[in-house]
Amino acid sequence: MKSKAELLVVNGRLATLAGFSDRPQRGADFGRLGLVEDGAVALVGDKILAVGPTTQVLDQVDSSAADIIDAGGRLVAPGLVDCHTHVVHHGSREMEYSLRLAGASYIEILKAGGGILSSVQSLREAGWDPLIAQTKKSLRRMLSYGITTVEAKSGYGLDPEHEVMMLEAIRHLNELQPLDLVPTFMGAHAIPDQYRGASDRFVALIIEEMLPRVKDLACFCDVFCEEHVFSLEQSEAILLAAKKLGLQPKLHADELAATGGAQLAAKIGAVSADHLLCADEEGIAALALSETIAVLLPGTSFNLMSRYAPARQMLEAGVAIALSTDYNPGSCPTENIQLIMTLGCLKLGLSPAQVLAAVTINAAHALKRGDIIGSLERGKQGDLVIFDADNEAYLPYHFGVNHTWKVVKSGKIAYDKNNEEVYF
Repeated sequence: MKSKAELLVVNGRLATLAGFSDRPQRGADFGRLGLVEDGAVALVGDKILAVGPTTQVLDQVDSSAADIIDAGGRLVAPGLVDCHTHVVHHGSREMEYSLRLAGASYIEILKAGGGILSSVQSLREAGWDPLIAQTKKSLRRMLSYGITTVEAKSGYGLDPEHEVMMLEAIRHLNELQPLDLVPTFMGAHAIPDQYRGASDRFVALIIEEMLPRVKDLACFCDVFCEEHVFSLEQSEAILLAAKKLGLQPKLHADELAATGGAQLAAKIGAVSADHLLCADEEGIAALALSETIAVLLPGTSFNLMSRYAPARQMLEAGVAIALSTDYNPGSCPTENIQLIMTLGCLKLGLSPAQVLAAVTINAAHALKRGDIIGSLERGKQGDLVIFDADNEAYLPYHFGVNHTWKVVKSGKIAYDKNNEEVYF
């Protein structure tokens, strides 16, 4: 007896990304889209029931009671995964814009009391309700760009009370709206003013007090490993302590200088090493020999008018690459992952097929969810995006606009360009 489908997408050009649920794409495999022309996806509940040519899927499932979406030849892809964001924050930092345009560096702005520390002050002053309201607005915008899963970091609290508040806000937001939020604890985001010159005391606070309080609220622990922030030794101490409590390590690495962050990420088995603008040959080689995924953030380079990560060298060395927005109020205030895909082509030298893989299956692996999301395969979560385009190259080529036509999240229509509304 045929299984009954509840939702059926037909007549689409499917980019299934199938076959990589157990590992990210890398090397010659990077950009294998698993294309199916005139394809269909059948869904039941929150899961994918069948994927393949439309005629084949119609033979496999009972679609008599299904809602049907005719994709009309449009590109159908897995729901996009934004695997590195600071989406939970309050306020904005446009007043830093003129400083940056005048040549002030990221560290100079930070030392002047701007940057992360100004966002910390804004969050502490705002409290719960404004934080939830602003984040919901950003998540709604992310959904409209085709994103269905978002990694969300803490790190604008920088004390036990407010770090816990941020992670509790992420948990609450998971119940309020359709996107899946994956929480990351990042209490090691900056050194608070009262610990200047005594950063080891702040590291001790993170390890001894914050980590035990957040271990059941987060999946990952991230550290900003950089000169003038957290040293290699401090970063390793925090991440090893987090691992003992069940939090998987991530690392902001080699963003401003080649400090050995990539090597540290590989050494401790970090799920991802992120930014990597200044990663050197030794760091790239270490990543290539590891399971650590390089999460590249070209929107940050674009906005800071800085160098871009050496993506081609990484690709040639065999590093697994993902892309993400790095959405945050300072260095990359954009939720537009489609723009990031364009920058991935123009500034990182990746192909349209590679950038699509980088924001789907590889980004899913950067969150340890490659077995659940990131591709269109039977049994996976029913997340997909239908673009108003008939091929993957059109997305980065026609830049600066939103190509999303419909988004299906957990088997239900969550966004429709024609009426701009969330269905559930």
